[in-house]
Amino acid sequence: MTLAYRIETSRDDDGSFLITAPALPEVTSFADDKAGIPVHASDAIEEALAARIAEGADIPAGDATEGDGVAVPLLSELKVELYRVLRGQGVTRAELMRRLGWNRESVDRLFRLDHASRLNQLDEAFRALGHEVRFSLSDAPERRPSA
Repeated sequence: MTLAYRIETSRDDDGSFLITAPALPEVTSFADDKAGIPVHASDAIEEALAARIAEGADIPAGDATEGDGVAVPLLSELKVELYRVLRGQGVTRAELMRRLGWNRESVDRLFRLDHASRLNQLDEAFRALGHEVRFSLSDAPERRPSA
């Protein structure tokens, strides 16, 4: 499981790089040089995903091919997947709160990409929705330089 989005870059008038993500039209960022592209792209993508979760909007599947694109950090990917499962089952956060026996703030934090939720909490939430998280480790794809 790797959630990654393809990015496109182009030179701006001032020599910086304009960064966009076709699957997430709201993503627009800039980098001063090629080395800054992945960092700025990742931040902008995470911000777009967080906004979609806050709005209750759909989150598109990643559109990057292996080794091409910007991967969402693992913790954020787990939170996005939990959000998708919750929506797919038509379960509200209030219902998830009842199933877990937690307070509202604890459940809401599971969906905040800027909050460092503990893995055991995410695991409990997935289990409350009838899912199991499994871990898989593989060799990283070779990184291609950004345009």
